[in-house]
Amino acid sequence: MADRPEDVPRDPAHDPVTEVVELCRDLIRIDTTNYGDHSGPGERKAAEYVATLLDEVGIEPTVVEETSGRTSLIAHWGNLSSDRPGLLLHAHLDVVPAAAEDWQVHPFSGEIQDGYVWGRGAVDMKDFDAMLLATVRSRTLAGKLPDRPIVLAFTADEEAGGHHGAQIMVERYADHFDGVTEAVGEVGGFSTTVRGRRIYLVEAAEKGMAWMKLTARGRAGHGSMINRDNAVARIASAVARIGAHEWPVRLTPAMEVLLATVADLAGTEATPENAEALVEEFGGAARMLGAVIRNTTNPTMLSAGYKANVIPTEATAHVDGRSLPGYEDEFFATLAELVGEGIDVEYLSNQPPWETPYDGALVDAMHRSLLVEDPDALVAPFLMSGGTDAKHFRKLGMRSFGFTPLQLPADLDFTALFHGVDERVPVSALEFGARVFDRFLDQV
Repeated sequence: MADRPEDVPRDPAHDPVTEVVELCRDLIRIDTTNYGDHSGPGERKAAEYVATLLDEVGIEPTVVEETSGRTSLIAHWGNLSSDRPGLLLHAHLDVVPAAAEDWQVHPFSGEIQDGYVWGRGAVDMKDFDAMLLATVRSRTLAGKLPDRPIVLAFTADEEAGGHHGAQIMVERYADHFDGVTEAVGEVGGFSTTVRGRRIYLVEAAEKGMAWMKLTARGRAGHGSMINRDNAVARIASAVARIGAHEWPVRLTPAMEVLLATVADLAGTEATPENAEALVEEFGGAARMLGAVIRNTTNPTMLSAGYKANVIPTEATAHVDGRSLPGYEDEFFATLAELVGEGIDVEYLSNQPPWETPYDGALVDAMHRSLLVEDPDALVAPFLMSGGTDAKHFRKLGMRSFGFTPLQLPADLDFTALFHGVDERVPVSALEFGARVFDRFLDQV
């Protein structure tokens, strides 16, 4: 990586820190719950709010709404006459459901309490929506546009696979992304603390996502009689095999770099044999990082029957499968063995994993912008266990990264907040992120 640059003077009159917190709170207060079936409020109100913020500084967005209420935006910014390749900055507007009775504060209040902004979307990902908007607005007002074409995308439906958001953009609005070679989105740039040292994790890879419905069919009959063609028994056996399977450790390039960074702090070397021990060094973040050194399959739903003494004809189960980049063949071959005979597999969403080589000017810019604000920190790539809209945008040939910079308290169990109860983000982390992302845009 390039050396850290000297600190660059900032213009307080056009500092994105001045509005990032309020933008995040405003976005949280707009309920964009995505239940996965179009029964939620949709993203239209949030998209209209974003469109207004862009329009106020002279940026005219294109509205993308192929399904009523599932609204996304595309806008063009930066030096549009430059012959340099374009850069996509993307963020989603939807959030997962939240049960208000489980929370300390209402999940759509955007309340500030104990130094945190609370609410659904505070970390996934209205924090980055706010950082991106605050930075774009302040730089536009200051006349500090990046010296390359920038595409801004605010998407619907990411929490249900992006099929009514980023996928539609890629399939029907691809001309907006002509010349774009790189993309930056969510889940990366946040800090963890290992042995007293902050490490910022930049997403450079994602596991594949295979959401599947398994269906077993058998012979219906009376529950008191012998029935060796029992659909419930067959699906239960398959689910038990899938849930109990121990997938082997497999290290991809991004995780090799990250674990080597941790191993250096621990005075050892990273190997597949000690990978799990090194992951445990991350504390709460091991919940996520432990899932990206192996393929995973988690049964999530079961359904069968309608009466205790009736053997049904059909039984179903849902499984969330995630495959590592480079190990897809192993994943699907093993899965077929675990499912067994006589069970149909339907893929509700089947998106491949990806990994971007962790090098180049964009990576250098991420490192430099973080290290100006936190000079003693380390920066390393990681593989993301979940999925983002990057899966869709990469279909257009873009190198992709996750970079939502947040400096977090060492004792905050950050990964538990994704889709969790009492989701919240430190005010100081939002302000840190706005400063870092502003510096990043100086260098892209």
